[in-house]
Amino acid sequence: MQTAHTPKELALSGPSVLTIGNFDGVHKGHQSLILRTLELARTMQMTSIVVTFWPHPRRIVHPEKTHFPLTTRRKRLELLAALGVDCVLELDFTQELARQSPEEFVRNYLLAVNMRHLITGYDFCLGRGRSGHTEELRTIGARFGFSVEQMPALTQVGDIVSSTRLRALIAQGDLASANTLLGRHYEIEGEVIHGFGRGENLGFPTANLAPPDILLPADGVYAAYAQSPGVQAKALVNIGHNPTFGQLPLSVEAFLLDHHGDLYGQTLSLALISRLRGEKRFAGPAELAAQITRDREQAQAIFAHNP
Repeated sequence: MQTAHTPKELALSGPSVLTIGNFDGVHKGHQSLILRTLELARTMQMTSIVVTFWPHPRRIVHPEKTHFPLTTRRKRLELLAALGVDCVLELDFTQELARQSPEEFVRNYLLAVNMRHLITGYDFCLGRGRSGHTEELRTIGARFGFSVEQMPALTQVGDIVSSTRLRALIAQGDLASANTLLGRHYEIEGEVIHGFGRGENLGFPTANLAPPDILLPADGVYAAYAQSPGVQAKALVNIGHNPTFGQLPLSVEAFLLDHHGDLYGQTLSLALISRLRGEKRFAGPAELAAQITRDREQAQAIFAHNP
């Protein structure tokens, strides 16, 4: 997959089929949109292009509001490559770009990669003030020689599959439902850093992650699969403030059930399966250790049903 940040970098000689969006999470709804783009590109013998943005537009348009993406930049590109996309045009989202009208954006970026067909999502809008809805884009396409196909919303278990819905589920800690809409386990990753050593003193040594710059689920304990170079293991993951030891800064700690070794400095990825319980304050270390033992037993049952 070729990745570029300007149309000129792609240097395409032939026509393209294109879809555009934030693709935050690359969930099943995004996947259906992208797979339709790939299908049409193959049929028409054209290049498939996904146009996306970094940073997330909400961080630029509404900087006063905290916004965490559902995937890291690296992971999003990895997921797009796995789908079989030919090219990704990742545009630097700026205030200047946000002020462009739909026609300006089409002329500056989409026609510059010889777009002949545009595939949009059910709620897609483009350009300044989200004024470029699908019918407006069809009008522009009639003038500049491209067609527009709008995909219907994808529903799963009665829910429209959307990043907004996913955010709500993840914020609630409902990873089982979120994973259904994603089509995979929700992942968080970060560099393993030194902690306070409390887990090791309790008999449960943990890998502490540098806080990742993505949306974290509700505080609590989760069953997860952990992966880093040369390591694949089941894990208990605690996300929270360790109230038993005082109200501490937010931390992500992983207790690997079937791996023992030094992971400091490595990037550890945690694929979260489901939430076991919320975080709570225990009377002391002994009570906490007894609860972790129960958590491990509960997690093993979950792993048996989620190989």
